[in-house]
Amino acid sequence: MTDIDIPAPEEIILYEKDPGTRIATITLNRPDQLNIPTIGARKRYADLIFKASIDDDVKVLVVRGVGDHLGSGADLDELMAKQAQGTSLQEEFGIDEEDDVTMPGPRSYRAGASLLHWYGNTRSGCRSLQDFKKISILEVKGYCYGWHFYQAGDADLVVSSDDALFGHPAFRYVGYAPRMWQWATMMGLRKFQEMVFTGRPFTAQEMYECNFVNSVVPRQDLEAEVEKYALACARTRPTDTVFMQKVFFEVMKQQQGEYMGSLLSAWLESMGGILREDESGQRATLRQETMEAGLNIAVKDKDSAYPPEWRLSRSGRLRRDADPHGD
Repeated sequence: MTDIDIPAPEEIILYEKDPGTRIATITLNRPDQLNIPTIGARKRYADLIFKASIDDDVKVLVVRGVGDHLGSGADLDELMAKQAQGTSLQEEFGIDEEDDVTMPGPRSYRAGASLLHWYGNTRSGCRSLQDFKKISILEVKGYCYGWHFYQAGDADLVVSSDDALFGHPAFRYVGYAPRMWQWATMMGLRKFQEMVFTGRPFTAQEMYECNFVNSVVPRQDLEAEVEKYALACARTRPTDTVFMQKVFFEVMKQQQGEYMGSLLSAWLESMGGILREDESGQRATLRQETMEAGLNIAVKDKDSAYPPEWRLSRSGRLRRDADPHGD
């Protein structure tokens, strides 16, 4: 994927607010790519959340996606291309060519670890809803994987269509992901361990039963259900009171180790380079050769070895055969 193929952040992340209802909406607008955000889009997302947190015209923030899915994670093709060019850290951190900064060498521990610790920073667009001092509502449909699953763990309320799937493909092709501590806290350890060890996605109803989702409705009723929640939250106590409520819940999360969990996840991920493969087979990883061969194909190959009801792809879940490349 070349730069010319990548939409501008302002095209991928749309924002509007209604001062009358005091409800703002962030819309992920890249449906042809399952709403995957680029590095620039993630940073715009973080900036919009920060500004909405201050804005007196906003009391409730709704996050939703265009098309059939909330989203399937971050733009890994872009990330790997930037890493191959040696510019991923510069772009993530906003370091320009004219800045007098010598970047860590590509084989240093700090090169990878700095990026992974960055994902725990609000400005990265990965953990931004954690620091939002208003009420956030995530509207989920279809896939809620990867980066989008981060948002589900960090939002205050999650309203889902009954056809949604929650999880992280990284549990299949790597084995860990940045927000694991928060997901375990939200889902409960027993069920989250099942998600990690099997790599299977959970349905909306399963997520409701483990208290991760607030409401599950048919797809055609989703927007009305989100509006009901958003208007109720907008009409509740004054914004100053909401701020106090959010600080109370933030203290609870920090007592449970939310941010410490981000640091531990970053440390865990940064050790991935020394892990040894099993003799019996290879796992799909984020190595450059895997990306060049096609990460989508690698994930499908892995996916086909699991029972249909445990597969990550919706098409794979409908197939009873083991053909990884069928329609």
